[in-house]
Amino acid sequence: MRESLNAIFEAHAEEFSGVCLIKTDADILLSVAGGLANRDFDVPNRVDTRFDTASVTKAFTAAAILLLAAQGLLRLTDKIHEIIDLHGTAIPEDVTVEQLLTHTSGIADDAEEEAGESYSALFIDKPNYSLRTCADFLPQFAFKPPNFKAGTNVMYNNCAFILLGLAIEKLSGMDYRSFVTERIFEAAGMENTYFGAKDEICPGAAEGYFAVRDEHGGFIRWSKNIYSFPPIGTADSGALTTAGDLDIFIRALKNGALLPAEYADMIFNPHCNFPRPHRFGTWRTGFGFEFIESESEIFCMYKEGFNPGVNAICSYYPALDVSLNMLSNQGGALWKMHGEMQDVLFAEFKNQ
Repeated sequence: MRESLNAIFEAHAEEFSGVCLIKTDADILLSVAGGLANRDFDVPNRVDTRFDTASVTKAFTAAAILLLAAQGLLRLTDKIHEIIDLHGTAIPEDVTVEQLLTHTSGIADDAEEEAGESYSALFIDKPNYSLRTCADFLPQFAFKPPNFKAGTNVMYNNCAFILLGLAIEKLSGMDYRSFVTERIFEAAGMENTYFGAKDEICPGAAEGYFAVRDEHGGFIRWSKNIYSFPPIGTADSGALTTAGDLDIFIRALKNGALLPAEYADMIFNPHCNFPRPHRFGTWRTGFGFEFIESESEIFCMYKEGFNPGVNAICSYYPALDVSLNMLSNQGGALWKMHGEMQDVLFAEFKNQ
């Protein structure tokens, strides 16, 4: 398996800019980096380079919510209206914390990405730097009518996690970034993970780039992603981390360093009654993570993220005890490489 995974990386190395770490608890199967962290000065990516995680941050938010639940500060069945003041918005009063976690709330999103809307297009008319806190996002979605009745369907939703971030702030008395930094990153031992803004110094972090193309798809130049999304991470996106810290996060959840066993078990299992077909079997959502099941057995739990100049996936294969974490600062090879590596892991999974 080790040789097959390395061969896949080598086949895509020239077009890949980022880092890939595949490991068990005791053994590193692959740890490689490629491409440039900074194109202005030709600074190469390293295995310990920090990258924007985009929506992988939702997994950190989910862990923070479960921590509050374990402390008795909320119940997953609580209505979000009972926790934060949403009076006058279009957020239905029956939406629960659990439905927000599993993308089954039905609330409107700021950009309906499953329907093909572009997230970066939000900032053509509105400056991206005006969104720095969870509360700043409310006007983007809270007054739009819901897509469906809560609990009757599943549809990916970024702003559900903005509401969860506001709940964390209300119940903890801390701002979102401070709570997650102290109770998740520091508690897990994720020493290389933090929230850094694009207009600040971000130690060890790669800049993000996307390809500008002509009307025929031909490459013109690389462009920085500084105007493509908010300048600093909040509850739905944007923490900076390393591939190694993503592995630490998964194993901290697994070994009980972050959550009591009952709540850790919740995060390692799907919680959605609306399965979809997947090439390996069935796809379902869980609390922050998404799950692929084959013949009713969990093959993979994962959270992925992508924005212009950001591609990321944090995944864990429980039957193999393998984590596969990939972070990239430009579009290109990551998703194809990941798919081929996942094929190798699936073959190993089925041959057990």
